[in-house]
Amino acid sequence: MKNTLNLFIMVDACGWKIIKDRPFLKHLAPHRRQLESVFGYSSTCVPSILSGRWPDEHRNWCYFVYDPKNSPFRKLKWLRWLPKTITSRRRFRTLLTRLVKKQFGFEGYFDLYNIPFEHIHLYDFTEKKSPLQPNGMNRGSNIFDTLEEKEISYFVTDPQQSEEHNLKQLLKDLGSEKIEFAFQYWAGLDGLLHNVGNDSPEIDTKLALYEEWIAQVMVKAKKHYRDVRLTVFSDHGMANCDRHLNLKKQIDALGLDACKDYAVVYDSTMARFWFLRPGAREKISARLRTVEQGRILADDELKRYRAYFHDHYFGELIFLVEEGTLIVPSHMGERPIRAMHGYHPTDGQSDATLFSSHDDVPEEVTHIPHIHQLMLRAIA
Repeated sequence: MKNTLNLFIMVDACGWKIIKDRPFLKHLAPHRRQLESVFGYSSTCVPSILSGRWPDEHRNWCYFVYDPKNSPFRKLKWLRWLPKTITSRRRFRTLLTRLVKKQFGFEGYFDLYNIPFEHIHLYDFTEKKSPLQPNGMNRGSNIFDTLEEKEISYFVTDPQQSEEHNLKQLLKDLGSEKIEFAFQYWAGLDGLLHNVGNDSPEIDTKLALYEEWIAQVMVKAKKHYRDVRLTVFSDHGMANCDRHLNLKKQIDALGLDACKDYAVVYDSTMARFWFLRPGAREKISARLRTVEQGRILADDELKRYRAYFHDHYFGELIFLVEEGTLIVPSHMGERPIRAMHGYHPTDGQSDATLFSSHDDVPEEVTHIPHIHQLMLRAIA
């Protein structure tokens, strides 16, 4: 029997507002805490947790950026000649995503989403490495670099495999007593909430399944380790989308050229603009100020939430919509979904959650990057 196991389990999108009145993990991890998330999507949150750094430090923020000089997608430009009835289908995009990821050797999460093929050669994708691996950050180190440096044996989720497969692998590693640290990442709740919203009875079913899985892990772990320390946490919450905004239509109406005058990425909750010709910023900014469902974020506010980049790599102007509003169509999808995240960090549904089996979590652990401190303390 080994001495200690530090078990960290991330349940994607298990926000504070979703679980605060539910008994989830009441017995297994009774000490719970509300955590403020960071500004961005999971592409930002997960690296922040794994590195303990903020977006302006690790530079894992949004996926697509305007960068024609470094775009790997030039060979895909010919696809613009295919009918949109084909290229807009999710099945087609999923298959093409797999092929492109393999061809380019991308190790992190990758999806072509709904980036138009007539413009795709102008954009680069920012997560070419996997934050779930050593040397996986765009800038700086992560917890796996530290584990490797300290020669600590560990388990980490394989994002290419199912939740069930990763659970079985973790149980196997526990039974062989080959690990001292585990990082399990379950993303299924996030996908469910996108489809059904945060009021669905299906949430309880999913949480019950996760609790059953965690109980299995704890039973197995306690048979092979004298001290098992469990920490369960999330990266953000999820807000129901009751309002839809066709922002692209309003910007297109200005008559500017989206390749020559400006470039834009329409994410689900924000639009990020780069300006290529004089006058484009003024026209677009004026139109955005008339959109009641959102606002342009000032540089001071972006700096306050550690998402300001001096080189404007992720956009020269950031327009953020109000919580509950979904930009649709967007470069993330043609059709509405029921719920979304990636709103302002202080919005009601944005907060994440921390659960612990022990009552010694420091009071200064208030934001999701601080989870990294708990992992460092665990392996110290």
